[in-house]
Amino acid sequence: MSLGILMMVHTDLDRAAQVARYWATSGNPVVFHVDKKVSAADEKGLRKEVSDLDNIRFAAREDCRWGTWSLVAATQNAAEKMLSEFPTVRHVALTSGSCIPLRPVEELVDYLDDHPRTDFIESVTVEDVPWTIGGLHHERFTLRFPFSWKTHRRAFDRYVRLQRRLGLRRRVPQGIDPHLGSQWWCLTRETLASILTHPRRAAFDRYFKSVWIPDESYFQTLARVVAPRIESRTLTLAKFDLQGKPYVFYDDHLQLLRRSDCFLARKIWSRADRLYDAFLAPASRAPKKTEPNPQKIDRVFTSASERRTLGRPGLLMQSRFPRDSWQVSKTAAPYSVFQGFSEVFEDYETWLSRRTGARVHGHLFDWTRVQYAGGEKIINGGLSDSVDIRDRNPTAFLTSLIWNTRGERQCFQYAPYDRQAINDLVIWDANAQISVISGAWAIKLFRASMDFQAKRKEAAWMQRVEDHFLEKLRTRGLPARVRIWTLADFIDDPMEHLQGILDEIEPTAPRRLAEAPRMVDLTGFSVFLQQLKNAGMKPYLTGDFPAETDPSALSHSGGPKPYLVNDR
Repeated sequence: MSLGILMMVHTDLDRAAQVARYWATSGNPVVFHVDKKVSAADEKGLRKEVSDLDNIRFAAREDCRWGTWSLVAATQNAAEKMLSEFPTVRHVALTSGSCIPLRPVEELVDYLDDHPRTDFIESVTVEDVPWTIGGLHHERFTLRFPFSWKTHRRAFDRYVRLQRRLGLRRRVPQGIDPHLGSQWWCLTRETLASILTHPRRAAFDRYFKSVWIPDESYFQTLARVVAPRIESRTLTLAKFDLQGKPYVFYDDHLQLLRRSDCFLARKIWSRADRLYDAFLAPASRAPKKTEPNPQKIDRVFTSASERRTLGRPGLLMQSRFPRDSWQVSKTAAPYSVFQGFSEVFEDYETWLSRRTGARVHGHLFDWTRVQYAGGEKIINGGLSDSVDIRDRNPTAFLTSLIWNTRGERQCFQYAPYDRQAINDLVIWDANAQISVISGAWAIKLFRASMDFQAKRKEAAWMQRVEDHFLEKLRTRGLPARVRIWTLADFIDDPMEHLQGILDEIEPTAPRRLAEAPRMVDLTGFSVFLQQLKNAGMKPYLTGDFPAETDPSALSHSGGPKPYLVNDR
């Protein structure tokens, strides 16, 4: 016996019983925590429903309220019950009543057997990666929150403002560094026991009782104190929209969930009979050793977010009516900005110049030198490669460059480590074609000769810079033509993406791409990304790479994508 399930339930108890029976009959014990708001009669009915199973227990009940300590207390109660009642359990997974397994339980057990001392818990420092949505970041750990954000919103906001005005700050207990992450984790017995029996637990509990949303930081922080090996990721597929609300999965998401290869998923609609019937059926195939890979379906959620926030071109509605005044050209001719391409491809500038006939520069806004095409020091209009001259007025520099070279397409490379002085110009310029491979800066760090801690620090800084730029690029109604891919999505099919870029540069001469630049060697890159995650820095702009070291896993087809196609 290697896996125990903690199940937090507050509604749809019949579905919770169905899932618990699936776990229990597979030999995996279950401990329920039933929200105290659930009536005694309903809880009694749940107990009766699973009374024939001798490996199901019920923990002491708490009145669970969103964003409060009660959720942590409920988890502690269930975890203590699990560890005391089932001594042979080696891993413990926290789930909700709306979670279901997406793969046969045997596959999850085998996977954990292959990682007997690994804790799977998303754990990220709030200082480095501000990925929380619609809430407080640092202040959730330094202010007090005696009022519920859900039920006493006005008191919550007033007390926060009062603490800010008075300069009140709480001191984080010595020896811990606050981390954030998904509340759905899978910890080893040793780690969970160490957290629950820690000699300073009373002090830790007292501190986290006044932290906002402690269920997303308590175990995530203390695991960093006691765990010997952490994989900063969760085995449960949980996706959230732009407002921080979880996506709900319905019957028509069956194939989507199967493609993710994740072991569990939430949040499943209680009436999704097709999902429950499909995923809780007895295993009909041999177990497979596939790593969870939510990257396979991330593009669906990205498209959904873009459709929700940007709408569809040409479809006007009250909430998305465009402003004509935004459609302006700030330069004399079309030009292209490429971010991440020189990191992904070797000698990208030479290839693009040969393929399109455009003048392709390097990093025009590099901090040390203006990198003109061909290494020139002075180009049309007497523009020199002097950084001092360029930085006196970066906007005038770029507009002058485009004016003086009109008639010849200009392209240049851009990166988070360049001077970020022209962001507002290019995004509001109808002549700009902006193509971004987000997270490609990680390749530069991966190949750099520097110690890992320095790389981690640089990665956090570059990600903040790029995230700020991407936020601007996603502004509604931009006149610039913008294409954004995560690094994982781009290398999945580079030929298709390059073809779209070239078709826009050469609209009058569409021709199938016959060659592509050589991609840099990414062997070991996914391991480097996981090391960043394990160090508390989540490189979320790269997209989700598979955790295994085999670089061929970066392709959905199981092998590398070809970079040569026949002319048509």
